[in-house]
Order: sequence, then structure tokens, then C-alpha cells
Amino acid sequence: MFHWLEKHPFFFAVGVFVVIAFAGLIEIVPNFAQASRPVIGTTPYSTLEIAGRQAYIKNSCNACHSQLIRPFKSETDRYGHYSLSGEYAYDRPFLWGSKRTGPDLHRVGNYRTTEWHENHMKDPQAIVPTSIMPGYPWMFTTNADIDTAYAEQLTAAQFFGVPYNKPVPMKDGSTTVVKLGNSIAEAHAMALEEAKAVVANMKDQDVKDAVARGEIPEIVALIAYLNRLK
Repeated sequence: MFHWLEKHPFFFAVGVFVVIAFAGLIEIVPNFAQASRPVIGTTPYSTLEIAGRQAYIKNSCNACHSQLIRPFKSETDRYGHYSLSGEYAYDRPFLWGSKRTGPDLHRVGNYRTTEWHENHMKDPQAIVPTSIMPGYPWMFTTNADIDTAYAEQLTAAQFFGVPYNKPVPMKDGSTTVVKLGNSIAEAHAMALEEAKAVVANMKDQDVKDAVARGEIPEIVALIAYLNRLK
């Protein structure tokens, strides 16, 4: 057989390619699957965080901001630890981005506060004079779409096996549970409780009053989402 292959270099080359390709799959695929599993400490998105993520996409924030820190010193010095694939296990769609008109936001929750986001979204130039980012005042009066966020949660839980209502391991050895409401009304109630914790650190009285009335402005949901990016 080997003599025959030596006389037919084309088939010999095909055989070598098949062997190397098979060996490569055996080596790469298991490691890829392992790396894609959720990193310890990565939790599913809450209803309010999903609503904020949807507002982030709707307002095209991902067109100017990436969420992908590359493993270069210039990036890690500025933004923190480089991104790991398992940190995106619950992201649908991914928001890696392909352009940075503004800074990367993958770990923005580590160094920006609720009050900073509030003021920045209202008047970016008042916070960063050289910024070319526009203001988003309508997010302070437009309510977040909690119904669609809850529908996305249900889809993620039923079709993608996202572990809602189950213990999720954290880096300190403890566990936490991200709850999924049994109904839209319960989802609204849980989102409202989370929103109250966010507005406790905000200054805008109109936003505070709206949450007190049971409403959730988009800015509150967006800040909840940005605060979780760590």
C-alpha cells in the first residue's frame, strides 16, 4: 500500500491532509468547546439588564463602542483583563464590535458609576469635553421594553439552556441565582425592584419619580446593563 502511495503523489497528499485535518479536529474542538463554556462568575442577564442591552443595540451604541479587549498590553493597561470567550456565553448577539469611535466597554462596570453614566448619557461634553458622542435625552423619558426583554429571557431559557432559577458558581466559591419570572407581571415586578436599586444612585428627579410610579425609563435599564459589564 505504501509503495502505491509513493507512486501516486496526489493521493499521498490527500491522505496526509486527511490525517492532519482529523488530528487537528481532535485537538482543537474539545479545547474550543471548553473555552466557550461560561467563565466562573458569569451570570445570565436579568430582565432589566436585557432591556438595557436592547436599548444599547437600538440606539446603535455598538456602532461606536466595542466589547472586546484584545490581549495586548496597550489594551489591558487601559481596559483591564483581556476578554475570554466564556464571558460571552449568554450574549445573543455578540457585541464585540469592529470599530472604536469611543472606548471599549467590556469592563466599564469596573470603573464607571451609575451617576457618571447618568450625566454622560444626558450631556457627554459636560463630562468629556472632547467627546463627539451625542446626548440621549429621550432615554430619560422613554420607557424600557420589559415585555420583549422577558420574551428574550424565556427563549434563552427554553431553547439555549440558560440557567435561570438555578445556582450559578461565583469566583468567591459562593453561588447566585438569576430569577426568571413565571409571568410578564412578575418579570415587571422584579425589573422594577432592580430599577429602584439603580435610581437610588441617580440624581434626575423625573427618573426617580417615574420609577416610584412603577415605570422604568430606558436610561435606568441601560445603566443596569452597563454596570454589569465587568
